[in-house]
Amino acid sequence: MSTEHFWAVIPAGGAGTRLWPLSRAAAPKFLHDLTGSGRTLLQATWDRLLPLTGDRVLVVTGAAHVDAVRDQLPDLPGDQLLAEPAPRDSMAAIGWAAALLEARDPEAVLGSFAADHVIRDEDAFRACVTAAVEAAADDLVVTIGIEPTHPATGFGYIELGEQLGDGPAHAVAQFVEKPDRERAEQYLATGRFRWNAGMFVVKARVLLDLLAQWHPELAAGLRALAADPSRLDDAWPGLEKIAIDHAVAEPAAAAGRVAVVPGGFGWDDVGDFASLGALLPDAAGMPGVQVLGSADTVRVADATGVVVPGTGRVVALVGLDDVVVVDTPDAVLVVARDRAQEVKAVVDALRAQGRTDLL
Repeated sequence: MSTEHFWAVIPAGGAGTRLWPLSRAAAPKFLHDLTGSGRTLLQATWDRLLPLTGDRVLVVTGAAHVDAVRDQLPDLPGDQLLAEPAPRDSMAAIGWAAALLEARDPEAVLGSFAADHVIRDEDAFRACVTAAVEAAADDLVVTIGIEPTHPATGFGYIELGEQLGDGPAHAVAQFVEKPDRERAEQYLATGRFRWNAGMFVVKARVLLDLLAQWHPELAAGLRALAADPSRLDDAWPGLEKIAIDHAVAEPAAAAGRVAVVPGGFGWDDVGDFASLGALLPDAAGMPGVQVLGSADTVRVADATGVVVPGTGRVVALVGLDDVVVVDTPDAVLVVARDRAQEVKAVVDALRAQGRTDLL
């Protein structure tokens, strides 16, 4: 299947609040190397898309992160880095890119892939994307459904319907919101459900035409921006703030316009320090301890967990199991690994107190 009209769109936003104090508003998680590979999550996303797209990539990021993105992606053409004046959720970001691509190439197919995900089997990932591009040729919105490895309650799910043709694509029976554990276990037992990782492949024209059915003002506003980019600062604040799932994917699925390609390539959204630890090997001589960065300043006695040393100070763990310790110059986090999702509460409290210097 030819991918000559295929473009990757990389939304690079969010603050990664569950990875505080490592991830901050000024340096979100996509700008960090969280796997010890020597490449940040953003750079790794670029690397795995390159064989499919070459430099046909648009990155949409916040104005505050433009310089950092340029530094990390020096081969990205300058006019393919889009700076949002303010966050307006995923539909505005992806739709803006779609409108520019539609104006450039009426046959353009875009694939939207977040800048902060980890993919283990990149060849299998690219095979899934290629199959999705083929399915998108039938004017469908195509999502990639991740093979679930456990009954996760932090992700939405996609139910597979009938197979479409001879390829791997299936109709989407329904999108379902994040379930409780009991329902998640029921989903896995059926074998029909996949995690929704927010990966969408669709013709730019089709995405905007579908958006126009349910959110006509937003679709018109995005197309107007593509026609006259000088209006960005004035027009952007008036755009509707809504996620692409709610704006297009869910209503289009109900109308029979969405397909899913199952993906078993190993995926992680690095949603908290517990999942971060699962991506890292045990540090040398410290079984049960994962270290992001240099382990030279980490000392362990009868303890296990995840350590992120970031100041040059010695971090010592004694007699603790499954603890997370993150040491930064202005904040130290200590949390039980099984409560890593609750770190966001600290960020919320700091914001309520006006401590923007720590966010």
